[in-house]
Amino acid sequence: MIPPKEAIEKAILQVSDKVKERIQQFKNLKQKGITTFDFKPFLDVQPYQADIFSEACFCILTANFKAATGIKIQAEVGIEGFKNYPLEKLYQIIQSHGHRFAMQRAERIVALRDLKEFLENIVKEKDGKKAREKLVEKVNGYGYKEASHFLRNVGFDDVAIIDRHISRFLFESGLVKPRKTITKKVYLECEEALEKICQDLNLTQSELDLYIFYIKTGKVLK
Repeated sequence: MIPPKEAIEKAILQVSDKVKERIQQFKNLKQKGITTFDFKPFLDVQPYQADIFSEACFCILTANFKAATGIKIQAEVGIEGFKNYPLEKLYQIIQSHGHRFAMQRAERIVALRDLKEFLENIVKEKDGKKAREKLVEKVNGYGYKEASHFLRNVGFDDVAIIDRHISRFLFESGLVKPRKTITKKVYLECEEALEKICQDLNLTQSELDLYIFYIKTGKVLK
């Protein structure tokens, strides 16, 4: 296996332009409240707009599910659909993409509508780790990974998304002892290991996540 630092440096040479482009799309959400995502050439989806609320819904969709399919659902539902579609219509769209928990996720998205103002205020926070605690406490369907995912996607640079790709990368690299379950303690241990890599390579957590995801999947998504 290629050592982790060497693998990341290779990925930087290959896709730094795409990573910078994606980071700017995230920053637009934080600064302007709206962005346009373009995932070509990694995914055959036409560019589409997302706002803060639709991004929060996307992160509900992708819990234990593929990011690529979550992107396709987000593109189809659209900004207004997440805010206004009735439960049954949301369910039908999510189910049509093969989501295992289509009704559960549709219900959580409808419930999330009551927290739109809360989400908009969270984006104004300065400290991503403090914002994450508030999200985990408040949002049904958000654990540490989902809360970190949302925060990264709305422009925060200081939280890590410990999903199966990232945890496997850390375990295989010997940077963290392999675990069967990602508890809060393990999550924070993995995040600390990633922070050390960030320091060594002068990267933010958000950039590093995209590079590791690319190493594991060959795609720069979100």
